[in-house]
Amino acid sequence: MDDPEAFGDVDVRFLQPYQVTKTYLCPNCNREILPGTGHYAVVPVDAPDLRRHWHRGCWDGRKTRGARR
Repeated sequence: MDDPEAFGDVDVRFLQPYQVTKTYLCPNCNREILPGTGHYAVVPVDAPDLRRHWHRGCWDGRKTRGARR
């Protein structure tokens, strides 16, 4: 799911490092988000089962990814 906003509004929650106890896979870079790493949980409002966990940099840079300079 490269663009969760394609499903409409999304709820973006920052998870503090102390809250993260599992390993997740970032859908942007396909790298693991390890326990103890702060990151975003992105939940499409109309499709909560499509929740994904993103690195902060991956989520923040998603709109400029592939842009030419």
